[in-house]
Amino acid sequence: MFDPSFLLGHAKTSYTHHPSPISLPLKPPSSATSPPTTPQDATKSTPLSSFTSTTLPACRLNPLLFNGHLQTIHSALLPATAGPAIHYKRRLFTSTHSVYPGIFTADFVIPAPPTDDSTPKHDAELPERTTWFTAAELHDMENANANAQLDDDDDDAEKHTDTTPMLVCLHGLTGGSHETYLRCALAPLLSTGWSACVLNARGCARSLITTPYLFNARSTYDLHQLVLYLRATFPSRPLFGIGFSLGANILTNYVGEQGAACMLKAAVAVSNPWNLEVCNAMLCRTVFGREVYSRALGRNTLALYERHKEVMVRNERIDVERVGRCRYLYEFDRYVEVIQAPTWGYPTEGAYYRDSQSCDALLSVRIPFLAINAEDDPISAVQAIPYEEFKANPYTILCTTNWGGHLGWFQVGGTRWFATAVAAFLTRFHEEMDGSAIAAARTGAEAEEPDKKYPIYDPNHRRLILPAA
Repeated sequence: MFDPSFLLGHAKTSYTHHPSPISLPLKPPSSATSPPTTPQDATKSTPLSSFTSTTLPACRLNPLLFNGHLQTIHSALLPATAGPAIHYKRRLFTSTHSVYPGIFTADFVIPAPPTDDSTPKHDAELPERTTWFTAAELHDMENANANAQLDDDDDDAEKHTDTTPMLVCLHGLTGGSHETYLRCALAPLLSTGWSACVLNARGCARSLITTPYLFNARSTYDLHQLVLYLRATFPSRPLFGIGFSLGANILTNYVGEQGAACMLKAAVAVSNPWNLEVCNAMLCRTVFGREVYSRALGRNTLALYERHKEVMVRNERIDVERVGRCRYLYEFDRYVEVIQAPTWGYPTEGAYYRDSQSCDALLSVRIPFLAINAEDDPISAVQAIPYEEFKANPYTILCTTNWGGHLGWFQVGGTRWFATAVAAFLTRFHEEMDGSAIAAARTGAEAEEPDKKYPIYDPNHRRLILPAA
């Protein structure tokens, strides 16, 4: 039956969660930064499901972009200059991982420089509005909190501690801190005083590589190192995470791997592909999916490879001619991601997809976790969404809309609904919820959990563990 509601831009929103989701304890009245806004805010805690459904705004989209294809293609065709102007300082990291050495970068949001400032607004080799930290700037940032506490040993020392909430962002495939969708999500939070940084996947956002591999959907090790760095540099800042598309998959894997020890207060995954095998199959089952989306993703990935080809070909197993003939994303995964067995260790692209997908890791998440997906997303297919896993984990909640595409959700005027929804969720969580009490409760629950008996299912390794005999 024809539903005229879409003519007004009314998308349908649905929530999937555990029958008894975790309760989020409220901050004491003296420490809350805003008064209660709903009757349930006056209680001592609120279920994650109620908190989310009363916080996220109604989904109202541009009726001219009336399906997922139009929403997705419109997002892909936006010029690089679209969206809010956000400025960054870049820091170079040397990986401490024993198996995956190399370098990676993170871009930290900074205030916009004065318009009459004579210094360059970006370095020529970096994306727009991005410059390198100078040694002095980096020293000041990394020592600010330590110096403040050393200078004041009295009871007022706490007032010098930086408690600004900080958002750690992971971009999508071949993206970076410059992406329009990412800047649209950051802007409303930055306007309320948040800070943020973006982890650039190796080789992305005009960063260099020193080892012959780029990144994959399971590469959580750089994120792990960055979070440890942020915790040491900003010991009193509450940390939050957000990932987009492939970055959402990596973030979910990371949060699942960390379990109750996760240093993030909460996390949001937007347009996560969840099950990479299913998404690849759905892309390839139609001519449009294969020739438009898979080819476009493959072209972007191949361009990244070509940019770093001089380093990549140090891996003698890479067939340069065959990689040069790649046209689709799955071909790149087969001949570059997989062929690098000495580094990644995958025998086939199917093994890579199964190991990297985050649908099982969701079961190990132990922080408040919101996922947002559109049911008409042509890239992160609805068939790949792990609805039952969300129902099995009380720390997680899924918000799906019947319309929105991949990283789209465009509203009239060009704004994006998901950016408003993410800002509302994270802002209210930080202002009203007692993150320390949540962390203490989950750690205590893990400690009190009785020893598991065989059979044991390990979500992070996707295996049922049994005794040898």
